Amino acid sequence: MNGPLLTLVPEQTGPVEVYDLGRGPETTTQRIRRLQREARLLAREQIEALARDLEDLARRAGEIAEGGEAYAVGVREMASRLATDLPQKSQGLLAILSRSGKD
Repeated sequence: MNGPLLTLVPEQTGPVEVYDLGRGPETTTQRIRRLQREARLLAREQIEALARDLEDLARRAGEIAEGGEAYAVGVREMASRLATDLPQKSQGLLAILSRSGKD
């Protein structure tokens, strides 16, 4: 090949776990606990993403509610209700998440 050599580096999306090679293999109990902890972290990330999505939808609904006659009256009314309700739903999800424990 005559072109430059490219090296692909995977993007890090979360904390990196360092494995101590001297500690020996995981026991079944340790593996279960680690996998449960990872599952809780993934669930937390998904709930936080849903809350962000609800906030984004609320903003879009607000734009439609204020969009004037370009939108049908019923659409504007429904969008207005969504613009009010969705941020509350988002905050409710985050409140439940914060009460359910820290990881």
